[in-house]
Amino acid sequence: MLQLVRTINTYLSDYILIVMLVGTGLFFSIKTKFVQIRCFKEGFSRFFGSINLHGGKNKSGLSSFQALATAIAAQVGTGNIVGACGAILIGGPGAIFWMWIIAFFGMATIYSEAVLAQETRITGEDGRVHGGPVYYIKKAFPGNGGKFLATFFAIAAILALGFMGAMVQSNSISETCANATGVPTWLIGVIITLIAGLILIGGIQRIASVTEKLVPIMAILYLIGGFVVIIARIKYIPETFSMIFRYAFNPQAIIGGGLGYALKTAISQGVKRGLFSNEAGMGSTPHAHAMANVEKPHDQGVVAMIGLFIDTFIVLTMTALVVISTLYAGNGILASGTAEGVSKTNMAQLAFSSIMGGTTGSLFVAICLMFFAFSTILSWNFFGRVNVEYLFGKKAVFFYFLVALAFTFLGSVLSNDLVWELTDLFNQLMVIPNVIALFALSALVVKSSKNK
Repeated sequence: MLQLVRTINTYLSDYILIVMLVGTGLFFSIKTKFVQIRCFKEGFSRFFGSINLHGGKNKSGLSSFQALATAIAAQVGTGNIVGACGAILIGGPGAIFWMWIIAFFGMATIYSEAVLAQETRITGEDGRVHGGPVYYIKKAFPGNGGKFLATFFAIAAILALGFMGAMVQSNSISETCANATGVPTWLIGVIITLIAGLILIGGIQRIASVTEKLVPIMAILYLIGGFVVIIARIKYIPETFSMIFRYAFNPQAIIGGGLGYALKTAISQGVKRGLFSNEAGMGSTPHAHAMANVEKPHDQGVVAMIGLFIDTFIVLTMTALVVISTLYAGNGILASGTAEGVSKTNMAQLAFSSIMGGTTGSLFVAICLMFFAFSTILSWNFFGRVNVEYLFGKKAVFFYFLVALAFTFLGSVLSNDLVWELTDLFNQLMVIPNVIALFALSALVVKSSKNK
């Protein structure tokens, strides 16, 4: 099964995904006159102006910051630590350059997703707000074709986020915590599942209440630890940046193989792990942005861009600088491209431990990853729930809740490679109907970017 899923993912990530993600980001960057540059300052102003760690309950929807915190909680997860390390390990330090490229153009994509989520959201008879890609997919294609694409997306989202995604997050938490503390992975899985269940049973309001407090704390904690390592390795930071840019176009020098194969590997790892980290074009974060109570769609669109900027250009870049400056630069243990016993799961722990010491470094990464991954479980569970309600109605939510918790526990005891490959598969399948709808509704996005 692992080999079959790997083969499918190879074709999706190496060919289809690269064309769709880069093409979509480039298209919307041009159509919106590079909204990610024009409105970057506005986005930051709205972001800092909306910060409130006690947003309170809204009868309908969420505050702008609660919606953004829920979206960032989904984005800032294992992709920023384990995913980034996997991209570097397989594609070389140059994979980070391609993650930056994907993120830059992805800011225009995620702006478009947030705008369309706001434009097409509906309020149900019970006063609750409903929104997400299934709603703008149906608006883009009103007939049977739209129903098929919306159903396809909803099924992929439930599997990718509610089930497989939860497995990846709990898998990463359990493995890193087990490495740092020696506690059995199954016991860690039980604890994660119980705490998640207590929060998730309270619905989106309780999830938002948790994420609006958890996201700022976890980001600041991780960045402080990263700065400690960078200061200690400050003389290797110029070499670190040099390696990122040099190996982006000459990766065979560190990962081996011919130039064509190595370059394809570096780019595909950047695209695949970039998608898993920032989620632009995947159609996950629009579920949160649809819930925001804002004056006009553009307002949430520019805030969504800042969420992606924080995810990739701040948090993920911190991981890259720490890992490359300690393990690659200055004759690090991966300077030649390979080292026995190094994997994407323990790579960050090795990097931080080289400065903080074995126990402290491993424990620091385990704690940060626990916060990151747990917050992602909460957000992704809600995104999956939206699609369950769309397909099967409210009565199916409790059954989904139980199955999702079961998958959360299973992730802590299953094979790491299979879990990641399955998640990649369904993440990538979500992209296809989502991106098609974005193109079909591009006029709405352009109009919103002009009438800001």
